[in-house]
Amino acid sequence: MAEYLIRLLGPPAVESPDATPLQPRGRKAWAVLAYLALQAEGTGRSRTASLLFPDAADPLGALRWNLSELRRTLDGVTVAGDPLRLVLRPPWRCDALEVVGSAARPGLDPRGFTGQLLEGLSFADCPVFDSWLADQRFRLDNVVQSLLYEAALAALASGAPGEAAELATLALHRDPFHADCNAVLVKALVALGEHRRARRHVTACGALYRQELGLPLPAEIRRALSDAAPEADPGMPATAAAVRSYLDAGGASLWAGAVDRGLDQLRLAVVLAQRIDDSHLIAESLVTLSGALIHQAGGRGAEVADFLHRALQAEGPDGASRTAAAAYRELGYLSVQRGVPDRAAGWLDRAMLAARGFPDEQARILAIQGMLASDTARYGDAVTALTESGKLAKAVRNRRQQAFSEALLGRVRLLRGELEQAADSLDRAQAWIAEEHWTAFEPFVAGVRGETYLAAGQVEKAAALIDRSWVMAELAGDHCYMALAAGAEARLLMVHGDLAAAEHWIDRGLEPTPWYLWYSARLLDTAAEVSIASRSPRAAAFVEQLVELASRSGMREFVVRGQSHRAVLGDEAAAQAVPWLAKEIDNPALVAFLAERNRVGPLRQALPH
Repeated sequence: MAEYLIRLLGPPAVESPDATPLQPRGRKAWAVLAYLALQAEGTGRSRTASLLFPDAADPLGALRWNLSELRRTLDGVTVAGDPLRLVLRPPWRCDALEVVGSAARPGLDPRGFTGQLLEGLSFADCPVFDSWLADQRFRLDNVVQSLLYEAALAALASGAPGEAAELATLALHRDPFHADCNAVLVKALVALGEHRRARRHVTACGALYRQELGLPLPAEIRRALSDAAPEADPGMPATAAAVRSYLDAGGASLWAGAVDRGLDQLRLAVVLAQRIDDSHLIAESLVTLSGALIHQAGGRGAEVADFLHRALQAEGPDGASRTAAAAYRELGYLSVQRGVPDRAAGWLDRAMLAARGFPDEQARILAIQGMLASDTARYGDAVTALTESGKLAKAVRNRRQQAFSEALLGRVRLLRGELEQAADSLDRAQAWIAEEHWTAFEPFVAGVRGETYLAAGQVEKAAALIDRSWVMAELAGDHCYMALAAGAEARLLMVHGDLAAAEHWIDRGLEPTPWYLWYSARLLDTAAEVSIASRSPRAAAFVEQLVELASRSGMREFVVRGQSHRAVLGDEAAAQAVPWLAKEIDNPALVAFLAERNRVGPLRQALPH
């Protein structure tokens, strides 16, 4: 039986190696197909008709004609129901569906995914659909980029540096400034023995960053030239007991705040584990080192991702173990922070499968799933996951995990305008953090609690906590919490009517680059509000940065807010898109924000307070 591929990435077409398949006629038929393919839970007929045929005399009739056209040409594909659903069965495939569902298909080769969604087609007559299409193009580009990067890491970990170099090069054709992909390419070239070519690439990268961005070469690219592993004393016993001793010593050092010493000890554990060739111990040591790099040293780049892929390679692809669960969880956590929710969800699902029987690990995974749901404006799912995480953490007496989950629950409550519940969660988290002397996490809780006071009109209490959040974040050099605190300072100053000072805090927050892109999006959202209120010429640039970042990262509420800012600046198509996009998000605070925007209107909204 001939296999049929619905190609939506690049110029749309139906392809088959053994036949000349029929093609849907008209750009609207392709638009309907793409829209239904990317609505996993289905979509109402009336909503689809109003989206794609806003000017038709009979929108539902126009939709029915295009559905019949799809059924005529896609024999065997089901397009039916209300809500409408697209169901593909063999021999049918769809490249866009494979991209968003790639997490369920480990080992999927990303090299065949080229081009933008519905490339070459435009829909200026359907402004709301055009806005949706732009968002999805950003999203899918981001997922394919991530697939290429992760496949390159997996190839490097499995001992195929040539394939890793090829995949990393393809990723860099899409984004030559992707520091992690550049680092993977350098690592692959070093593994191939092509040291001169690796050095040339690093030099060329340095020139590119300097000339195009005015920035120095990212440190991770330079570090990729050399092996960062320490040299163990040849006389040191390479035994399982020695490895576990170094793992224990590293954990104790990290707990005491001696991060550099702890990392050195964990790196030695990896070296010794590799020397005795114990695959499980290698995996455990790599995962422990990776967790320390991520959570104590701010490691987010190719080095730590490489360690995690190597750990999974050592543990085995189907291992249901605490070590495998932790590796999948950390990869999911990195994907959440990098703003690739489709990939993050898959890693976290695999983590939960591997974590059966380990409630402490399940608590950690649920917390990251709650973070992901919150970032993508699925607040009900976030509350469910974070609440269950807290219960499991309490059962296993992990107070830090309880504090983490409760603080994230407080963030969800704040975003939804549920201020009393937010305050209760954050106060509990603060008390537990004090018990644990967990100062590294305090800037987050202090900042969000300060914003809760601010939203409740308690300005003095808000100022005290927001100032504390900034000082502690700056002292720790934590870029994420600095962005959080700077945005809170700007919102505090807006309440006082001091827009010039608010702009100053926006600039301070934008100086560092947060690893966690949600913080960047929130700061850009505040920057847009401040610059619109002050009639700053920078307003349009902030808004466009926000919309692109939110679209790429699946941050649906920030997409809505970005479109709302566009509408304030006079974009009529954005004004039409806002209510349509907002309808999918259950957030009373967003509804209130948009209602106030509608009441004030675009021109007066831009006036200083």
